Amino acid sequence: MSRDRLMPSQLILPLEPRNAMTRSDFIEAPGNARALAYLEAWPDWSHPVAVLHGPGASGKTHLARIWATRSQAVLADARTLREPVAGPAVVENCDGADTPGHEPALFAMLERGTPLLLTGRSAPSQWRVEMPDLTSRFRALIAFALGEPDETLLMALAVKLFADRQVVVPEAVVVRLVRGLERSPAAIHAFIARLDATALSRQKPINLQLVRELMAA
Repeated sequence: MSRDRLMPSQLILPLEPRNAMTRSDFIEAPGNARALAYLEAWPDWSHPVAVLHGPGASGKTHLARIWATRSQAVLADARTLREPVAGPAVVENCDGADTPGHEPALFAMLERGTPLLLTGRSAPSQWRVEMPDLTSRFRALIAFALGEPDETLLMALAVKLFADRQVVVPEAVVVRLVRGLERSPAAIHAFIARLDATALSRQKPINLQLVRELMAA
């Protein structure tokens, strides 16, 4: 039973968001279709390494998990990577490390021809590196930019995020928050988390009135 169908006298308990990252949970849209198709073509890749880049909450991690499941890849983060990974690997945040400590390990993996999926916010040609050999390698990689989401995608995302929290809301709530917020997945994520926390603290369902109140705050 969803929380919004509980009687007012019933206690609404906080539930950990499910944060589903499977292929069936992924929302396909024009801005991510090419990247998804390429990942699903694995292992028939023309090169062992590919890159996904885009802003926060644009779907990089979800796509990376889909490929990791398909390729049985190890999940790693450039900010903590210090040793080469044997076999297929996902390395996220390649442009988010404060130090170049990950560069020798990543270079060794590229030299070996290890199947890799790299992610970052900017295009790989813009990644700051201290190893000159990595600069030329990054510029030559196949890269997919995750495009700006349209209204249809943002609405589907909002429905998914509510479902991950086991919450069913009226369609008017989804329409209002998508059209009233910054048009980015990150803004949708942040507002729904805030909306859910407020509803829980008040022991009230999520409705249009609450959405309007938080947007006006």
